Amino acid sequence: MVEQQRTYAPIALFVYNRLDHTRQTINALLTNDGAAESHIYIFSDASQNNAENEIIQEVRSYIHSIDGFKDVTIIEREVNFGLARSVIEGVTKICEEHGRIIVLEDDLVVSPYFLKYMNNALNMYDTDSRVCSISGYMYPVNLSISENTFFCKAPHSWGWATWEVEWDLFNDDGKALLNRIESGNLTQSFEKNGPYSYLKMLKQQVAGENNSWYIRWYASCFLHNKLTLMPSKSLVQNIGIDGTGVHCAKWKYNPFLVELAQQPVDVEFIPVIDRNDIYGVMTKYHRKVRRLRVLNFVYRLVNSLGLKK
Repeated sequence: MVEQQRTYAPIALFVYNRLDHTRQTINALLTNDGAAESHIYIFSDASQNNAENEIIQEVRSYIHSIDGFKDVTIIEREVNFGLARSVIEGVTKICEEHGRIIVLEDDLVVSPYFLKYMNNALNMYDTDSRVCSISGYMYPVNLSISENTFFCKAPHSWGWATWEVEWDLFNDDGKALLNRIESGNLTQSFEKNGPYSYLKMLKQQVAGENNSWYIRWYASCFLHNKLTLMPSKSLVQNIGIDGTGVHCAKWKYNPFLVELAQQPVDVEFIPVIDRNDIYGVMTKYHRKVRRLRVLNFVYRLVNSLGLKK
């Protein structure tokens, strides 16, 4: 393994109205070596309506009690930003101040080796202009590769990291991004990198049907031919696919459940290339996700109509 310089990136945590999830996220982070050397910024969004005021105050009371990190800085929004604006402005602020960032949301539980992996990867690829981000999450698939890490085209939003120079490429104009993808005949390549119809998601963002920051980040990276480093074993578990979130419905059949890495994921020098040899396995998995998405929709519909006994 290549010896890594011990530099700790600041952590940005975005929280809203899920106290129990937030506790789990913080408790998992604190099991990491490097937590005590890390500055965490916690962005607390304001309520959308008065009904949420009490739980948001409970979340804010809790985050003010957090210790165990080098520093804790809390940013309490006075008006509701929503997730997209919160992430875009928060990541921009931290990148401008520190040059790099590790990003988490309030429904992500990390492995005890998450910070080590993230910081080692940020240090190793700091000056490599081919790399736009580091992902801590990996889908539950067996890739049958010998390396601990690999590169792919699509970044991931469940526990990720980047540098200021790469985040500067972020374009919040979804229409401009969509026009470049379509005019460049890049739609097929853009679509192949994940379990969703990314083109549909981008079109919906342009139409105002969603406000996804992630689809604009992916499109920005894609158009600059950037790559994301992925671990072969996931260091992040999403515990928010339970119907409690604003943007994610409950899945009875959850294809994203993973077994967290219980040992370090070493970051070593590997070729910075898109691993086309993994796309067969990934495509099979993505098809499974799409089928389960339909099945979960039907399950929720049946429940809502009271047809399930």
